[in-house]
Order: sequence, then C-alpha cells, then structure tokens
Amino acid sequence: MLRAASAAGRMTFGYNRSADGVNAAVADGFDATTDLETALARAAQTGALIVVAVPVPALPMLLDPIRRLAPECPLTDVTSVKGPVLDNITAAGLQARFVGGHPMAGTAHSGWPAGHAGLFQGAPWVISVDDHVDPVVFGEVLDLILDCGSVAVPARSEEHDAAAAAISHLPHLLAEALAITAADVPLAFALAAGSFRDGTRVAGTAPDLVRAMCEANWQQLLPALDRAIALLADARDSLSAADSVAELVNHGHAARTRYDNFPRHEIVTVIIGAPDWRRELAAAGRAGGVIRSALPVRDSR
Repeated sequence: MLRAASAAGRMTFGYNRSADGVNAAVADGFDATTDLETALARAAQTGALIVVAVPVPALPMLLDPIRRLAPECPLTDVTSVKGPVLDNITAAGLQARFVGGHPMAGTAHSGWPAGHAGLFQGAPWVISVDDHVDPVVFGEVLDLILDCGSVAVPARSEEHDAAAAAISHLPHLLAEALAITAADVPLAFALAAGSFRDGTRVAGTAPDLVRAMCEANWQQLLPALDRAIALLADARDSLSAADSVAELVNHGHAARTRYDNFPRHEIVTVIIGAPDWRRELAAAGRAGGVIRSALPVRDSR
C-alpha cells in the first residue's frame, strides 16, 4: 500500500512494529517508523487517511491508540473480513469515520520484500457501503483505491464476508487439504506439476494469517465448507457406485465458465450522498458493477 500510494504521487508515511520491516522500507526510500504514537500524532495533524493493515486479532492494539490520538482522521482497512472489523471499529467508537476496504490481491508471501507498487493494478477492491458510511470518507477511500490502480467493488460487510468465505477462505482450506493428501503419497511430490502447484499455492501463506482470516469469518465459512464437503461426498459416492464423477465435473466446469464470462460493467450513474446511494451501490456491486473513476458527489462544486 505504501509503495502503490507513493507511486501515485500521494504523501505517505507508515508504521510497523517490526524494526526489520521499517528498516527495509526506509532503505527503499519510504517514510516509516516503529513509533506508533508519533505516526498517529502526525496523522492527526495532517488529517491523513489512516489505513489499518493488520489481521483481526491485532486490531485492538491499533484501534485504542487511534481513538486516543487521531479520532477525527478518516479510516479504512485492508482486512479480509469486514463484519468482525466493523464490530471492532464500532466498539472503539470510530465508526463515524470508517469505510471498510479489502483489495482482492496479494501473494503467498509476507513482509516488506513480498510487496510491490503494481500489486493492486486491475484488481477488484471492495469498498463498504454499510448504513453508517459517510459520503465524504467514502470519497476519500475511493480516491485511494483508484490511485492504486484498482477497480472498486461496493458491497455491504455481510455480503462481502459470505463471498470471501467462498472465493478466498475456503480455497485456503482446500489447498491445505490437497497439500496434506499429496504428502501422504510417496511419489506425489516427484510428479507434481501445474495442477498441484496452482491448487496449493495459497498453502504457502503464513499459517497465522490463514488462521486469522478463516477463524474471524467462521460463521460464513462453515456453510461454504459444508457445501464443498457435501459435493465431494456425493462425488465419492457416485465414483464408488457408478465409476463416475460426471455430475461434479460438469457442474464445476459450467460454474467456471460463468466466472470466465462474468460481466464487469462500470458504475457511473450513482451520486454519492444522494438518497439511497449506499443501497444503489450495493445492488450494482452485487450485479458485477465496478467503479473505475470518481463518482459525482451531491452538492459538489
């Protein structure tokens, strides 16, 4: 995020508790510190947009200092679940200035060396349109998303979490199961190629990060996991009884084809701050709409 926002010409500075991470960022020419209070005081002084980029379990460590030192700053996040983050934000009394976010981009690696300025280019980036969302803060977060080269997908927090369970968190669990299954077969790793590499890529993610995202979204992940288990169980029964996995394969191929042809129309008619603007954006995002450029704002001059 620091790289991408800086490359877009924005004034940026960051905090990380890791001295190694901060030193690496500074060595690359970025403004970073391990002193959280100094960073937040500077944010308050400049009215900076604060981006929280930590797993859900680490949120309280940051939200209390933000509440004390920079409560009026606009606030967003890049966490892979939205409902639990919003609950934490509300409990900290920061809801009025918060608009949730989640860029659907990343690698299986961690730390400063794993990032690059082009990480978000062309990627969908969820922007929350929950009932509390302030139009001014929404516009600031949208500007950041567009500056980083992404397309914004408006969504309510609960709908985001249900979708993320299916397309992000469940794949992590399936990748772990696939890696474990192959590890039990002596010749498997010697023969493994593209299908295994692609199917297990996210199993290379740090276990603590996988646990944080899956466990924070457990209420939405359980139904998705149940659905996948039921489909595999049915395929197993069909293979045992009739030597066939046709139903699973045919339906899976059809679903993948729908994904390949999923429309991405541009949202251009919604006016931020107009009556029902949040509901209209949520409906447009649900239908495949994305925001590629700044939207008009009610009463703007």
